[in-house]
Amino acid sequence: MKVMDRSTETQLRDAATKLGRGLRSFTLATGGFTPALRSRVVFEDGSRAFLKAATDALTAGWLRLEIANYRSLADAPFIPALLDVFEGDDEALPVMLIEDLGESHWPPAWRDGDIDAVLDQLEVMSRWPAPEHLPDMTDRLAEVRAGWKKVEDDPAPFLSLGLCDEAWLERALPDLIAAQDAMPTRGSQLVHLDVRSDNLCLHPERGVLFVDWNWAARGVARYDVAFWLPSLALEGGPSPWEVLPESPYEAAMVSGYFCSNAGLPQIPTAPRVRSFQLAQARVALPWAVHALGLEPLPDGGF
Repeated sequence: MKVMDRSTETQLRDAATKLGRGLRSFTLATGGFTPALRSRVVFEDGSRAFLKAATDALTAGWLRLEIANYRSLADAPFIPALLDVFEGDDEALPVMLIEDLGESHWPPAWRDGDIDAVLDQLEVMSRWPAPEHLPDMTDRLAEVRAGWKKVEDDPAPFLSLGLCDEAWLERALPDLIAAQDAMPTRGSQLVHLDVRSDNLCLHPERGVLFVDWNWAARGVARYDVAFWLPSLALEGGPSPWEVLPESPYEAAMVSGYFCSNAGLPQIPTAPRVRSFQLAQARVALPWAVHALGLEPLPDGGF
């Protein structure tokens, strides 16, 4: 349990009040990379839920998107139940309640069969009708698709990471950019766009459930698998190329995103993001080398 300061406790109680409820107890959730408020809560009537509340205009917009997606996917077997919401007007900070999943298994650790269960559920998701209101994945991924081009335009932030030297980068960039640009993103499949271990759990009766739905889009479902793989490897899972053996476009796009962002200045409201991006870059860049048959990285790059 994370210790909360008085202002956080006040925010939680205010959020519950918006829903017409009183709090008995609460446990602040760990993880997450935005300043949104997240907590397991027990209300005065004894009911339990997971509460998520916006804390600023940016998280308010994300949470409204997430609420819309929960509503449109209410019958899907891979999403928790939406219990209650407060949306208010454009000036209000929204609040959402979903079912309490605290008794589910939240990896890591990855138990026997867990990774296959996630892959199977992602396949189910890919066949589920994507709501019409979802944006096209291509529009959502404009920055992601530009990763290696950003490095070409300004290599200094990436080179500061020490993952390779300038000579290697100059030789590899044409192939990385070409493969990144060839990654198909336009499609009609439902895509979560933020699959990681902290956004999924294994329910003892219902199987794999995914949370944090504000990035959902219509596109190419293989993307969800590809972007999950670097963090999975960091948690003791297989190397990306073991899960996606033929994946030059995916490897280029994923590595380009992490390598182009990890060396940028820290984000004040999300201070853990850059270090996590660097950790994933250390996995994704060798994946790109493997998948594209590039010249091996210089000794000492990792």
